[in-house]
Amino acid sequence: MSSTDLRTEIRDFLSSRRARITPEEAGLPAYGGNRRVTGLRREEVAMLAGVSVDYYIRMERGSLTGASDSVLDSLAGALKLADAERNHLFALAHQSHSTPTRRKRSTANTVRPVLQQVLDAVVDAPAWIRNGRHDILAMNPLARALYSPVLATPRRPANTTRFVYLEPEAAQEFFVDYDQITRDAAAMLRLEAGKSPHDKALIELVGELSTQSELFRKHWASQDVRFHRSGRKRLRHPIVGQLDLDFDFEAMELPSEPGLQLNIYTAAAGTPTADAIKMLASWAASQKLLPTEQKTADESR
Repeated sequence: MSSTDLRTEIRDFLSSRRARITPEEAGLPAYGGNRRVTGLRREEVAMLAGVSVDYYIRMERGSLTGASDSVLDSLAGALKLADAERNHLFALAHQSHSTPTRRKRSTANTVRPVLQQVLDAVVDAPAWIRNGRHDILAMNPLARALYSPVLATPRRPANTTRFVYLEPEAAQEFFVDYDQITRDAAAMLRLEAGKSPHDKALIELVGELSTQSELFRKHWASQDVRFHRSGRKRLRHPIVGQLDLDFDFEAMELPSEPGLQLNIYTAAAGTPTADAIKMLASWAASQKLLPTEQKTADESR
């Protein structure tokens, strides 16, 4: 990301967060009359953050250089940033502080064999590993069976965000909550872009999606960012039908592999979803979905 792009990113993020907060939500008195801005005024944000108006204007124009953690904390509080948004603000500030030689941060596109062994040891739940670009790097047999619609296209590594935006018919059939999934996917990708703005493959992915999907352009322009840590998935599988209500996911960062995330889907014993997962396991065994069928990213490039 060039310095110009970074300034634009900071400007758009801060102005979008400011625009969504009303004076009442910020605890400021409502003066009535016609306000010429949506949300808070710059001087109101400055007051809430405890900085001068000139200083805040400089930040919103794209310069976070020199902003201390305490100033960023105050700004995050004034703008009522959620955890992911605060993380994104600090990542943008870090990029402002970094020199070109310190900015390089590559995103992993392979996994060590031992991690595939770990996945294969998980026999009762779909488990898979992805990088920050949402490339699927490794899966156990159940995950390959569960995500068979995502893996249907031959392009490797398979990418879940590319699937939801560029294969909309298949994605809408697979993801019950398709609209929310698309918003989350763009928001997670933007969060990654704040951490890895110089990742060439990520830049190319965002460019590809922006060129080919109007929906992605809309969601990308919202400046929303979001974590993907835990929750419930509702899927509609072509073999075992709909999986919902009690289908939980946990997403965990791998400390030994920065940038990689382990995802595991589970269902409580005795539930219809748990029974469906058993059916899916039987189908996977009949289809011989062995670990060797999922090529690593470097083998398929």
